[in-house]
Amino acid sequence: MSTTQQKKIEELIALREKAKLGGGEKRIEAQHKKGKFTARERLNMLLDEGSFEEFDMFVSHRCIDFGLEKESYLSDGVVTGYGTIDGRLVYVFSQDFTVFGGSLSEMFAAKICKVMDMAMKVGAPVIGLNDSGGARIQEGVKSLGGYAEIFQRNILASGVIPQLSAIFGPCAGGAVYSPALTDFILMNKDTSYMFVTGPKVVKTVTGETVTSEELGGASVHATKSGVAHFVSESEEEGIMMLRKLLSYLPQNNLEEPPLVHCTDPIDRLEDSLNEIIPDNANKPYDMKEVIASIADNGEYLEVQRDYAPNIFIGFARFNGQSVGIVANQPKYMAGVLDINASRKAARFVRFCDAFNIPILTLVDVPGFLPGTAQEYNGIIIHGAKLLFAYGEATVPKVTVILRKAYGGAYDVMSSKHLRGDINYAWPSAEIAVMGPKGAIEVLLSRELDNIEDEKAKVEMLVRKEQEYKEKFANPYVAAKFGYIDDVIEPRNTRFRVIRALQALATKKDVNPPKKHSNLPL
Repeated sequence: MSTTQQKKIEELIALREKAKLGGGEKRIEAQHKKGKFTARERLNMLLDEGSFEEFDMFVSHRCIDFGLEKESYLSDGVVTGYGTIDGRLVYVFSQDFTVFGGSLSEMFAAKICKVMDMAMKVGAPVIGLNDSGGARIQEGVKSLGGYAEIFQRNILASGVIPQLSAIFGPCAGGAVYSPALTDFILMNKDTSYMFVTGPKVVKTVTGETVTSEELGGASVHATKSGVAHFVSESEEEGIMMLRKLLSYLPQNNLEEPPLVHCTDPIDRLEDSLNEIIPDNANKPYDMKEVIASIADNGEYLEVQRDYAPNIFIGFARFNGQSVGIVANQPKYMAGVLDINASRKAARFVRFCDAFNIPILTLVDVPGFLPGTAQEYNGIIIHGAKLLFAYGEATVPKVTVILRKAYGGAYDVMSSKHLRGDINYAWPSAEIAVMGPKGAIEVLLSRELDNIEDEKAKVEMLVRKEQEYKEKFANPYVAAKFGYIDDVIEPRNTRFRVIRALQALATKKDVNPPKKHSNLPL
């Protein structure tokens, strides 16, 4: 090899090493002191060993204002490229807080846009690791334009390829809207936060004094706003959660989710399910026990665990097949549907439908939550979102009614009337317009008003309630009209669900041609 060629190779190696240092050793040390990893360290944990192929390592900014012409770093604050997770192709970008606080510039945005465009071309998921101070102020409108370029790609990729976001540091201002447009957001406890305007602006405009954690920390978005779908205790755990989540998802909307070899017998009987429903209809039980009893090896991945816990959403496998589960949770607020539960479940149903993931719905719902707070905040519109999502979905839909299915909530929870494909009920199922006590008080209000003797009134109420229960506290009236395909023994639920999914594997259902629907928002 000639001396000239050797020098060029040495120069390349030196430039690569310089780029890998980001903002330099001191800033990397500062990042580590905060309990945070660097952009490249995160990618090394996320991707299969040796699989990362980097793009645009030698990109730097083009700004010549406010002294930036004197300060420039290779990679310009974001590491981009592709690699594999469990052998499956993914495109990635990881923001580097050691370079200008991870702030977004024109070239920073162009790098992200390039990997997003590539992911769309080949049909592979995009994972973004966010750790950014926001727009690079020195670049003005160019940085703002960069955000909008990313947003547009998030929008076009929605429902085409899975988009996952992890927040491992600050994410503020315009930066929050790209994760918000993606399918799932993971936040790391104590080190991440998201908000549109920071504590200082809040103080100036509203007079409120609030910390970054109180305003937009992981716990806030996991419990109050519902923005975060997952919360990790550490970055390592967060990255493992991303890998786990991806294992349930297909590469794109034209492919099926990965099929995993199943070692759990499909005809496994779970005798505990025959006794899980309490004799007292007002007593709760834990729906997660039902899910663990019927899923492959008792495993599931819950989504938005701490937000609207009266409804469960998450992924599990049945005979190795990825399935989305929506289930009322009697343990919280009796499993009632409210605004937050409706929004939470509706978006999950739409995600599963977009990516060919069958939906299993486990029903025990006493109705929609009454009250002025719900009505004033639009329970009608928000409840309609869930109704719309189920009615629009064309993936296989299997429903099991375990206990209560009252009122409009019966319709909404993937009923036969909303194109539910196979609808089962346990013998304990009750399908009615409302609960016995309320129904009798409405049906016999005049008669009851005319009875002056309180004892006679109570006796009549008890008698009529019992008659109502005998008529509706069973699934056979609905089964008589074909609204329930079969009444099944609880312990046999796993087998019947798997057989239903197998029968629906070749299902074809289409919606009328349209530009897009007008979902109630």
